[in-house]
Amino acid sequence: MSSLFEELDYRDTALGRLILRRRTMATLADTVVYEVILDDDFLMTSLFHTAEEALADLGIAAATRRSLDVVVGGLGLGYTAAAALRHPEVRSLHVIDYLQPVIDWHRTGLVPLGSELCCDSRCRLILADFFALAAPTGSGFDPDRPGRRFDAVLLDIDHSPDQWLDPAHAAFYSASGLRALRSRLLPGGVFAMWSDGAPQADFTQLLQQVFSSVRAETVRFPNPVQGGESSSTVYVAVS
Repeated sequence: MSSLFEELDYRDTALGRLILRRRTMATLADTVVYEVILDDDFLMTSLFHTAEEALADLGIAAATRRSLDVVVGGLGLGYTAAAALRHPEVRSLHVIDYLQPVIDWHRTGLVPLGSELCCDSRCRLILADFFALAAPTGSGFDPDRPGRRFDAVLLDIDHSPDQWLDPAHAAFYSASGLRALRSRLLPGGVFAMWSDGAPQADFTQLLQQVFSSVRAETVRFPNPVQGGESSSTVYVAVS
């Protein structure tokens, strides 16, 4: 029987102190919840993952090819990657994460979806900086094939286009950064991105400068902790 609170891992990283913890919430019928914290920043919880799964579902639904090569930027607790792999048309999935501990959690089975991802032959976990790979001077998302293009790129790293985990990410959220990302896509390819809170008109307009089709989907989900409903945004842009 699990304890009420367990710290499963603690690491000092280039971005700060990274903590994985597990707790049992008596107020929610003893639901076991996994949480990821970076310094004092709450990054991810297994209690809410509707929007992370919607990122994969909406992004893949917008792709037009029958056999898809997909990139996920940001592994987290694995919900976007796992949702992508549930689509049979996905033939390969490259998941890019900057933090070795996050990849280790999945490979060792410390988080619930780890074995599901690592046992799927289509899925490859890659230790790298997504933003460096996506930059105009970057080599792209396949270490074995520099410059390779993909059918879809699904991004869930920063909180929003103007709230970054690292100030170095800011250049990505510009016309030149998004054009570089578009160059990593096949014709008709999809860029989809999760963001906390409501759609931002400025970012939607920026995407429209770069992509041929853009929409911002509000994803609502129940919040059993605070009560009522919470929401996130998934931007879907087609090249």
